Amino acid sequence: MSKTLSIEIPDEIYQTLLQTAERLGQSPEAIVSQWIVTQHHTQSLDPLDSFIGAFKSEFPDWTSRHDEYLGVTLLETHDQP
Repeated sequence: MSKTLSIEIPDEIYQTLLQTAERLGQSPEAIVSQWIVTQHHTQSLDPLDSFIGAFKSEFPDWTSRHDEYLGVTLLETHDQP
């Protein structure tokens, strides 16, 4: 069963949404709905979610950028023994 959601967003975000929707040939509502579903799946499938809040870090944004940090570390250490 689906639900209808009404949201209020800033004008500049709405303009970007309209441009994206036009470029993709979809409605703004469809774009937002797809984004929410994608975020839900991405969030629920992330294996590092269980570590959020488990320890202190010098990187306050690691919860949203952990994939980037891990990728950089892998690139930096890939050829090292």
